[in-house]
Amino acid sequence: MQIEKPSITLPGELARLVRDKVAAGSYASNSEVIREALRLLKDQDAIKEQKVEWLRSEMQKSVDDPRPSVDATDTFAKLEARFGNI
Repeated sequence: MQIEKPSITLPGELARLVRDKVAAGSYASNSEVIREALRLLKDQDAIKEQKVEWLRSEMQKSVDDPRPSVDATDTFAKLEARFGNI
């Protein structure tokens, strides 16, 4: 793995958060805090992509469904009749 040493600038609040994590002993260095934050960001991006792919798949299933569409106005009217106006 190639190691790079980028220089970053953080707003005061985030810089304090990094220092506090190190001071509390949660991390050994500022770099560890930033690396963990970036790993979490990468994981979050992957989860978002999985959700988007799942949604695309579900939408395609709906488009491909041969059953007739249900009218939204009628559906909402039936729901209001049954449960009232929520």
